[in-house]
Amino acid sequence: MDISLSRLLLFLVLLIALLSCVSAVDKLNMCMDGKHQISEPRPEGQLYQQCAPWKDNACCTANTTEEAHQDNSYLYNFNWNHCGIMSDKCKEHFIQDTCFYECSPHLGPWIQPASESWRKERIVDVPLCLEDCESWFEDCKDDFTCKENWHKGWDWSSGINRCPRDSHCSRWTEIFPSAQDMCEKIWSNSYKYTTLTKDSGRCMQMWFTGPNPNREVAEYYLSGGPETVAMATGLQVFVLLVMQLR
Repeated sequence: MDISLSRLLLFLVLLIALLSCVSAVDKLNMCMDGKHQISEPRPEGQLYQQCAPWKDNACCTANTTEEAHQDNSYLYNFNWNHCGIMSDKCKEHFIQDTCFYECSPHLGPWIQPASESWRKERIVDVPLCLEDCESWFEDCKDDFTCKENWHKGWDWSSGINRCPRDSHCSRWTEIFPSAQDMCEKIWSNSYKYTTLTKDSGRCMQMWFTGPNPNREVAEYYLSGGPETVAMATGLQVFVLLVMQLR
């Protein structure tokens, strides 16, 4: 490798590190630009029931978390009971999913711009811990739904989501053959199925008690090796270029 190529490689590595450090400061503790999130994380001591774990540092308000527990809340007018009454054990996971989405201040590595009218940012490929995804699927497998992607394609003519005309209600496992299918498809790849367990420190937990364990996970993806950092902060192009120059 000649001197000029070596200098270019060094420059790119330093640039990745610099941009990653700036990104890490911004993304380690931040809120999405969404419909109900506040602008910056803050303590919210009165968070409701399943959202309470985020009370020390949250992107949501108490009102938002109370509505998250309602079958037809004003948050998104989303009807969990579109194919009959959803079981309580299944619904608990969707409430926890809503709390995680609305309240978590540590989703920065996976926040991307969104083109929906109701939000400017969304999450993509958040690595869920195996236990959370598998238990979610297990507790919902006897329920019914009519769609695999719940983000779009509903009939909203009545003001709440209803199954589209060309669909029919089917058992959960017919729509989602596996936990991976469900976790990755139901919200347009917001989540990534992993085989990582909660004690790995490398996956995001929806269910937890005590201090929020997800800060350390986000920090790992933001401050790991150059390639890990780049993948977490959208600098894949630089990584590929560096790999080609090796």
